[in-house]
Amino acid sequence: MKILVLNAGSSSQKSCLYDITGDQLPAHPPHPLWEATIDWTVATDYGVMKVKANGIEQETNLPSDAKEEAISKLLQTLVSGDTQVLESLSEINAVGHRVVHGGTEYSEATRITPEVQATITQLIPLAPSHNPANLQGIEAVERVLPDVPQVAVFDTAFHSQMPPEAAVYPIPYEWFEQGVRRYGFHGTSHRYCALRTAELMEKPLESLKMITCHLGNGCSLAAVKEGISVNTTMGFTPLEGLMMGTRSGSIDPAIIFYLMRDRGFDVNSIDRMLNKESGFKGVSGLSADLRTILQAMNEKNERAELAFDLYIHRLRSAIGEMLASLGGLDVLVFTAGVGENSVDVRQRACEGFEFLRLTLDVEKNANSPMDVDIATPDSAVRIYVIHTEEDWAIARQTWQCLR
Repeated sequence: MKILVLNAGSSSQKSCLYDITGDQLPAHPPHPLWEATIDWTVATDYGVMKVKANGIEQETNLPSDAKEEAISKLLQTLVSGDTQVLESLSEINAVGHRVVHGGTEYSEATRITPEVQATITQLIPLAPSHNPANLQGIEAVERVLPDVPQVAVFDTAFHSQMPPEAAVYPIPYEWFEQGVRRYGFHGTSHRYCALRTAELMEKPLESLKMITCHLGNGCSLAAVKEGISVNTTMGFTPLEGLMMGTRSGSIDPAIIFYLMRDRGFDVNSIDRMLNKESGFKGVSGLSADLRTILQAMNEKNERAELAFDLYIHRLRSAIGEMLASLGGLDVLVFTAGVGENSVDVRQRACEGFEFLRLTLDVEKNANSPMDVDIATPDSAVRIYVIHTEEDWAIARQTWQCLR
């Protein structure tokens, strides 16, 4: 079964093509036949599409006003040029999509129907940076491959067993009954990284108290106990929680009343500010991309330094919150673009927890670690950097759903 995975984030598109043979899934993630990414954070006026296949890597710039056409351009690299791996797109047997918000309707991978698409559309107000991108991918595949089954793998599913004290907001209870609750996101990544870490530690996942830190342009933490997410930083929408690339994370809600009452903001302008103009971008005034922030810090840019210090402060605070939900900690996990690649973020995050006898090995941390323990031998808490395999997790759940 050839399964195409489309994994759309708030500022990126990651895609893979897997060929799963036989009647059982492989024990470890297979190497995809083809990989592609589109990154819209590199510059303001274009995105960068990178494609890898047949031992070849290609890079193309895409105009920022052509986002809706980007997926079609990406799919064409499967069947043309040096990255061709298929004679025709009709060889694709299934398409799996990461979908950020499934509400209360979906707690597992689901075959996409018009009704499922309608629900994803209805949930756009709860994930305004993500669900529209997920729908664009679904619609693009429908146009090119109308008869190929598509499956939605929902980010909210892993957090569906959170206890009520973590899921309910302290507002009138009838709103909870109408679906206003904490859902959590990045569940596909959190689930995969928890499983992979337990495998590397050679311990049952159910025996571990774990905090998984998914740090990318979007950021969230999960407290995983006995294999279940018992708390997470994102809530009703992906805006809650940590400071992110362009998202504010949690703020005093009365700020919104002030801006509307005294500064003339309307709902749309506040939505845009908190989701698109805040976080690293808003505080630094430079960029949503941590790489740009770090470069500016080297040049002694004070607002870049403030943005980074604020990010670390909020990350440490959230780790403390997850720690309280677990009542202890066996392992701290870093993953996603920032978590996997930023030596500085991992080191600064860990510095606040020496009292737990959590000790980072500075040399290991600096040595591009991946799927390894970077704690010192005498550390009471293990520290892992895990390469998140969201795409393989989506392909696996797609296979299981259709089988």
